[in-house]
Amino acid sequence: METHRPPHDHGQKIEHAMENVPTAENFQTVAVLLKQLGDGSRLRLFWLLCHCEECVVNLSAMVGMSSPAVSHHLRQLANARLIVSHREGKEVYYTAAQTEQAQLFHHMVERLIEIQCPSEGA
Repeated sequence: METHRPPHDHGQKIEHAMENVPTAENFQTVAVLLKQLGDGSRLRLFWLLCHCEECVVNLSAMVGMSSPAVSHHLRQLANARLIVSHREGKEVYYTAAQTEQAQLFHHMVERLIEIQCPSEGA
């Protein structure tokens, strides 16, 4: 990775930190994931799917949105690899991906809005 020296030396030993700076592409990957969670409705759907596996029709009823709107949000979450789906007959079921990123976002959401994961409740 190419690093650039800052023009001023403020005695902060920035050279060592600069050796470990991730690439702009690494940060872009995170930005894309955060963008997917930047919509409250999408974030709510993601959180629900961290706790259940559901079809579009049931998710629509649970969150009071139209099926096309829910499908749109699910496509966005799937493109970000935060959820996965599988088909059973004509029905497609969605759930949170079992990845480190999805689990990290799940826990981050719960910590930020100070709610407890239903699976951790007594």
